[in-house]
Amino acid sequence: MRFWYLIIFCLLFPAVIWAQGTISGRIIRSDTKNPVTGANVFLSNSSYGTSTANDGTFTLRDVRPGQYTLTIAHLGLAQYTQTVLVSNEPIKINVEMTPKAIQLREVTITTHADWLRNFEQFKKEFIGTDENAKYCEIKNPQILDFTYYKTQKVLLAAANEFLIVDNHALGYRVKFLIDTFRSDGISGIITYSGQKVFEELPGKAAEKKKWEINRDSSYYGSSMHFYRSLYKDRLWEEGFEMHRYIRYLNPERPPEDVIQMKYERFRLLGRADSANKYAQYDRMSKYFHETLYPEPSFVSQVLGRSSQPGIFAFAFPDCMYIVYTKKQDETFYRDIYRPLNMVNYQTTVLSFMTKERVCFFDMNGIVVGGSVLNEGTWSKSRLSQLLPVDYQPNPENSPAKSFMIKKQ
Repeated sequence: MRFWYLIIFCLLFPAVIWAQGTISGRIIRSDTKNPVTGANVFLSNSSYGTSTANDGTFTLRDVRPGQYTLTIAHLGLAQYTQTVLVSNEPIKINVEMTPKAIQLREVTITTHADWLRNFEQFKKEFIGTDENAKYCEIKNPQILDFTYYKTQKVLLAAANEFLIVDNHALGYRVKFLIDTFRSDGISGIITYSGQKVFEELPGKAAEKKKWEINRDSSYYGSSMHFYRSLYKDRLWEEGFEMHRYIRYLNPERPPEDVIQMKYERFRLLGRADSANKYAQYDRMSKYFHETLYPEPSFVSQVLGRSSQPGIFAFAFPDCMYIVYTKKQDETFYRDIYRPLNMVNYQTTVLSFMTKERVCFFDMNGIVVGGSVLNEGTWSKSRLSQLLPVDYQPNPENSPAKSFMIKKQ
């Protein structure tokens, strides 16, 4: 079955607060006005995090410029989030947290075997299946609640506290507050959202050196690497190419949900010929009349500035075909067009899921507005490959540098 992995970032842009390097403030309860002690305060997707002191105060220092989601979480209080744009002036924030309203979730009675089956699926789709995933450990799986809708082949996951994952391949502990997780087995689309913070795992010098190499391996060729290279106009130097790509849906192939429903129905009825017919539909490409423009697109054709300093607009018609020429990908993607004379470089197809056909990203290389579908290499990226947005690679580990050395 074809799997597309959709990562949707839909952030509203509230009043922007500026800072360089420092965010501080005080947190109190809205009902009693007492300070909130021990609240988790962090910039989501980053390694910047702390907890409030006895008087409710906190400070985050040495923050890299960029747009972040400031998140404050405390047991029994409603989670607080605010968009902040780090720049030139210190940020001062005072927050009143409200008691959390009791939410009644749908009660689903399942057996231990059902929970284990759902958990194994969740691990594969949330953490990944690559080599790094073998070294990832969920420390508190018992907090996860699953709901599985058999007829729709939809798995939902929820948790009321941080899901803690130790990634021993990259040397991070990732603490994830899951807002939503949904795996659609018919469309093959997985969506999840939430706030997360990274903490360094303790390790010896040899371990830290290995983590650095693994982190840089995850970084180079990633979407973060691409977006940072895009706004700096260094795509070619960093090993990326952009090509305009046009494709149309194959009119001879029924919709995915129809294929799956018909195949399952005929299989259960024992009608092998009809089931095989829809199995053949499933093997057909979803697209036809595909055109890949051979000349690379220029950055000036797709990149613009938004109304907010430090936020960039990325807009293009049709689809964008992204090639990273310093790594090869052995995975076969049935719906990713590849010219016969093209080396099997890592390739990603970007497309928009909204009519606006534009997304926004910050200087850290993170998409902060718009809905983008990643197909191909970036679609495999999971928590096992995830890096904090403030991560800076070691240029000595760049595949582009190794390529130039070999060429000389």
